[in-house]
Amino acid sequence: MAFWTLGIADVAAQSAIVEGREPPSIHTHGLPRLEDRAPGAAIVEVDLVAATAHLELLPGRSSDVFAYNGSVPGPLLEVTEGDSLIIHVRNDLPEATTIHWHGLHIPFVADGSPFHPIEPGGSFTYAFRIPTGSAGTYWYHPHPDHRAAYQVGMGLFGAIIVRDPNDPLPPLAEHVLVLSDNRFRDDGSIDFPEAGTRVAEMDELNGREGDVIFVGSEILPTLSIRAGEVQRWRIVNASGARIYRLALDGHSLLHVGSDGGLFEHPVEVDEILLANGERVELLVRGTGEPGSRAVLKALPYDRYMARGRPDSWNEPREILTLRYTDDPPVEPIDIPGVLRRIDALPIADADTSRTILLQQGRINGKTMDMGRVDEQASLGATEIWEVENLVGMDHPFHLHGFQFQVLDRNGIPEPQPMWKDTVNLPAFGRARFIVRFDDFAGKWMFHCHILDHEDQGMMSILQVE
Repeated sequence: MAFWTLGIADVAAQSAIVEGREPPSIHTHGLPRLEDRAPGAAIVEVDLVAATAHLELLPGRSSDVFAYNGSVPGPLLEVTEGDSLIIHVRNDLPEATTIHWHGLHIPFVADGSPFHPIEPGGSFTYAFRIPTGSAGTYWYHPHPDHRAAYQVGMGLFGAIIVRDPNDPLPPLAEHVLVLSDNRFRDDGSIDFPEAGTRVAEMDELNGREGDVIFVGSEILPTLSIRAGEVQRWRIVNASGARIYRLALDGHSLLHVGSDGGLFEHPVEVDEILLANGERVELLVRGTGEPGSRAVLKALPYDRYMARGRPDSWNEPREILTLRYTDDPPVEPIDIPGVLRRIDALPIADADTSRTILLQQGRINGKTMDMGRVDEQASLGATEIWEVENLVGMDHPFHLHGFQFQVLDRNGIPEPQPMWKDTVNLPAFGRARFIVRFDDFAGKWMFHCHILDHEDQGMMSILQVE
């Protein structure tokens, strides 16, 4: 590896790294932090209110939005493995909503799916325990029937960090980078097209993209780093449709985690693809000179139907600037060569296999019906799913309630086991994953995470019992 020193090879030998560790400094980029009613206990109790607000999302212009606790994005929720979480939610919106805790392994009644709407003026308390082994970066967003794209586009989304009390990485400065995009009219109002227009047709086809990209609540922010320093970037793709192909000028990145937390082995990459709903954890090493700058860019990525590509799809977009301080370089630190053990789910344990076919607006030839169960699985069963994309554009596939391990993509085996809840299917691509339906019975959604497609009915119901 060109810039990375991978040190300790055994997780058990890392106790010296985590013993007596200081909490990391964390940069939230405009996200407030949820206040725990009883800090210090193993119970985290917080309040979230979804309501209309009038905020300045663009400099000098105000927008009518939907907001959690008055902010877009909503406040950052930080918890630790093993915590019991109590979230009191009040819906002051003019329409029904839910909160889906994307990626978390929690009971069906707490999932925030369309089965459990919170009506206008109503309240609901989500209560669940954060499982051991689930440390990672997650997010929350509404999941009402046929209204997810609109409510997320209006501002309802936020980040979650689940911490490991024995995190194998040394304490590092952290940046929580929630990526979203939006479209605005000249008066600052959020632009949703009129039904039947050409723009509305393209949004239905591709999913709605905006021409303004946000990092948290900021546009083109500048991050500071010292030469030689290593930072931990937690990145969430909260966009309704945009896929980000990220690269940092002149830098390699150490990919250390995905949807379900840290990998077993870090991987050095030059770029990273982040589909809707996915998260990544990256380590960024300051290999530039004091006083220099580098730009994180979204490189061109063709996720579109050929007849619906935007004119500017092949133009790179600047996301943020990394500015080096004038301070002298610091000594580089070693990064563990093994972060944690991830045992592969044995293929021999699979009770059954099933095939899921993704078509435009449909799954297995059907559109969503809340009164129909599409797939059934036994509680405790292990299954292999083969998901195949039959159309000429990307479809990110998300399974509620259970994390899985991707076995292969287009027949090419995954290099190492990792925990995922979302996997991108490029045009005419396929992926196989293995999943164990443990702990929680219920009706679980699986769907395309292009939110317009989800709302059109590209979603199905899995009943686990």
